Amino acid sequence: MSRASQAFKGPALKRPPVSSPSSPAGDSAHSAENNFDELGVAIDCERRRGRGAQSNASGRFEAEARVAFDDGWQSLDELPPFKTQVAIDTARKVITRNDSPDIGFDRSINPYRGCEHGCIYCFARPTHAYLGLSPGLDFESHLYIKPDAPQLLEKELSAPGYEPRLIAIGTNTDPYQPIEREHKIMRGILEVLEKTGHPVGIVTKSALVVRDIDILSRMAKRNLAKVALSITTLDPKLARTMEPRASTPSKRLEAIRLLSEAGIPATVMSAPMIPALNDMEMERILDAAAHAGAKEAGYTLLRLPLEVRDLFREWLMANYPDRYRHVFTLIRDMRGGKDYDSQWGTRMKGTGPMAWMIGRRFEIACERLGLNKRRYKLTTAHFDRPKRSGAQLDLF
Repeated sequence: MSRASQAFKGPALKRPPVSSPSSPAGDSAHSAENNFDELGVAIDCERRRGRGAQSNASGRFEAEARVAFDDGWQSLDELPPFKTQVAIDTARKVITRNDSPDIGFDRSINPYRGCEHGCIYCFARPTHAYLGLSPGLDFESHLYIKPDAPQLLEKELSAPGYEPRLIAIGTNTDPYQPIEREHKIMRGILEVLEKTGHPVGIVTKSALVVRDIDILSRMAKRNLAKVALSITTLDPKLARTMEPRASTPSKRLEAIRLLSEAGIPATVMSAPMIPALNDMEMERILDAAAHAGAKEAGYTLLRLPLEVRDLFREWLMANYPDRYRHVFTLIRDMRGGKDYDSQWGTRMKGTGPMAWMIGRRFEIACERLGLNKRRYKLTTAHFDRPKRSGAQLDLF
């Protein structure tokens, strides 16, 4: 049940049919703008101040959708603002495995579920539907922490059959989102990885990563760590609207500089690139990051799986209505006429002339700036399997 339904239980409605992802680019802008209002899940701007999503529709697995409505007693005026709520995730394992052929790692760790950064384009939003929550505002305000993650990690690394390979952190939700300041789960994970000599690659939008430079620099000296900062735009206004609680672009550039000066390999991710919204900034982002000390770079195109499509469409109509048709026309040109194509090998970079042009621009900019001249491949040579709890020590 969504936060709106928790605060005010309206009538249960049958879930409306979802519009086709391959609908033509000439869709009615008015219809897209008012879709969530008609469903009764749009949230007043004062209640969602500082958040990315405009609404809080029920997850796709819910049989019914509960909506807030004014029954004449001014009940809606009494609904509280969306405040961050934190619960415990009682996971028994912390390493997640994958066999995706188009990403460069087969295991990852996510210390948190949900992300307070509130990036409207976040492809991880649909995962909150598995919890019975909304991929909208619930995703950025109902957070789950894994306080035992360091202990669970050490236990998994101690398993006799464990073979070390790069662990990626920050590939789903940000490990350095605001609640990390208090809970310090990510720092505990790094302490375990440093002690065991295990390689790690981190992706984040937060300057909080510089807090752990002490650990990361020691690991980098042993070729065990590298960090990627995702910079979507250099425009602070666009950044605040699109990713409201992430660090400002200038803070992320400063983080790249500090990491680089500490000897930690720094990468810039100009991701996601959104046509007619931020793709024209790609070269400027790469240039600024290279001058800050980044040695590697990457990019991806906007991905709109499941609920992300409607959330992004709603956000775009609310903030950039004049670009709505143009943006979606170009998105469909890069996705075979659809809003999203999940095919391996093309889902990250798209297809068609527009996608090809963005890819060539990226390559030319990297060549000019000297990015990606060397790929920092981390080592597993230092891995020292931790002793299992309760195991008998060797006599010799």
